[in-house]
Amino acid sequence: MQVGFIGLGIMGAPQARNLLRAGFELTVATRTPGKAEKFAAENSSLGKVRAVQTAAEVAAASDVIITMVTDSPDVVAVCRCEQGIFTAAKPGSIIIDMSTISPEVTRELAAEAKAKNCSWLDAPVSGGEKGAIEGTLTIMVGGETEALERARPVLEAMGKRITHFGVAGNGQSAKLCNQIMTAVNLLSVCEALTFGAKAGLDLATLHQALTGGAANSWSLEVLGKKMIERDFKPAFMVKLQQKDLRLVLGAASSNSTPLPAAALAHQMLAAVEAEGRGDDGTQSLVRIFEKMAGL
Repeated sequence: MQVGFIGLGIMGAPQARNLLRAGFELTVATRTPGKAEKFAAENSSLGKVRAVQTAAEVAAASDVIITMVTDSPDVVAVCRCEQGIFTAAKPGSIIIDMSTISPEVTRELAAEAKAKNCSWLDAPVSGGEKGAIEGTLTIMVGGETEALERARPVLEAMGKRITHFGVAGNGQSAKLCNQIMTAVNLLSVCEALTFGAKAGLDLATLHQALTGGAANSWSLEVLGKKMIERDFKPAFMVKLQQKDLRLVLGAASSNSTPLPAAALAHQMLAAVEAEGRGDDGTQSLVRIFEKMAGL
C-alpha cells in the first residue's frame, strides 16, 4: 500500500516517521518550500520516502492520502487547488484528513471525494506531540466502514485507540468534544495552581497530591507540570487551540447548544494572544490567572 502524507509540522512529521517505521513507502509534500525534501533526507534510513512538490503528485502516487494541516481552508486548498488531491487521486483511493476542521466542510469534501470514486475518512487525533511521537494517538473516525477497514493498518501505525463514529463529519464532531474538555480542564488547572500558589503551597508537592486523586487529568499531569516548571514551549499552540474553539463555538451556534465554559476558555486564551503569546503552548494561560491574582 502506497501512502502519501501532506503536512509535516509538529504532529505530521512524527506521524509520518511512524508510518516509515511500520514499513509503508511514503510520498510526502508540504506547503512550505524545502520542508518535504528536508524530511525525506533526514528520515531515509527509516524506509523508502520521496519528496514531491504538489498535493497532486502525492495523490497520483498513493493508495492512501493523508492530510495533516492547520484549518478548514487549508484542507480545502490542498484538495481543490489546481495541483490538489482531487485533480489526481486515483479511483479507489482513500483520503484521510487527520487535521481538526469543520464537520460541515468535512461533509462537503467527503461528498466531492465520493463523486470522484474515492473514499473520505475524517480522522482527527488527540494525544499531542507526545502521542504523535510514540504512535499512541487517539483517532476519531468518520466515514464508510469499508474504507476504514482498508485503511486500518495505516491508522494503527500512528495510534492505539481508533474509534469509528459513523458517517463523514462525525469524527470531527467527536474531536470538537475532545477540545471542549481539554480547554475547560486547562482552565481548572490554571485556577487550582494559582489558588495554591496564593495560599503559599509548594506547587510541586500539590501537583504530586492532586495527580493521585479524583482531580487528576491529562491537563494536570502534563500541562500542570509545565506550568510549575515555567515551561511554555508549545506542544499545542494557543493559536491552534483558539482555532479549534472557534470551530466548537461555530458548530454549537448552528445547533443551538450553549457552551458557557468553552466560551470562557476561548476568551481567556484571547488574553494570552493579546500579549503576543499565540505561539506559546496552551499552558501559558496560567500567566493570565497569576496576573489576575496579583502574583
